[in-house]
Amino acid sequence: MRESLRKLKEIVYPNIEETHWLSNLESTHWLEHIKLILAGALRIADKVESGKTSVVVHCSDGWDRTAQLTSLAMLMLDGYYRTIRGFEVLVEKEWLSFGHRFQLRVGHGDKNHADADRSPVFLQFIDCVWQMTRQFPTAFEFNEYFLITILDHLYSCLFGTFLCNSEQQRGKENLPKRTVSLWSYINSQAEDFTNPLYGSYSNHVLYPVASMRHLELWVGYYIRWNPRMKPQEPIHNRYKELLAIHS
Repeated sequence: MRESLRKLKEIVYPNIEETHWLSNLESTHWLEHIKLILAGALRIADKVESGKTSVVVHCSDGWDRTAQLTSLAMLMLDGYYRTIRGFEVLVEKEWLSFGHRFQLRVGHGDKNHADADRSPVFLQFIDCVWQMTRQFPTAFEFNEYFLITILDHLYSCLFGTFLCNSEQQRGKENLPKRTVSLWSYINSQAEDFTNPLYGSYSNHVLYPVASMRHLELWVGYYIRWNPRMKPQEPIHNRYKELLAIHS
């Protein structure tokens, strides 16, 4: 995963080689990893919804792949988690409460960027969520800016939400009182993070297509700082303008 992300960084910054863009992107294997994660979550959701069976999900440690798969399956199965508040609950429950080691995987406070314990596990999860929003643009209450904001502050350390490796450590450091929650910041200006197209399919089970033909690189996140790319207005703002004209 680390090597895949490193290769992705190399092809999107500081230069983009247009002539070999598709082959370079393929060589990173990044979208292949995204496809496999989505396919695993889709299988879980199908077993629960269509097969009416219980599913046990467990990776080697129980706080990396497990959180990815269970979170995505819940997004597919339950429309509540596709709301802004519901998604915050999902991250708190499946990632924070169940002990995903954010400090270890992100490397907060560690200058050793070659640390073998670093891994873009949470980034992959958010990328998968973005892929789902592309396939079901009216099924999610939150917009792309919401997902980008979460990732920005995963690394910024401006909020206490993703600090430390466990609830026990966050409690020991008294982070709930010493820091502000990212969710408080987002909820105080929820309109900025709201998808204007949200409505239909919000209560339906979603079955995204986990195929390379239906996946794409998240340009709005990975290439936004490339000096050769023109800054683009967020698409949810354009949707708002079109809806205002239509009404």
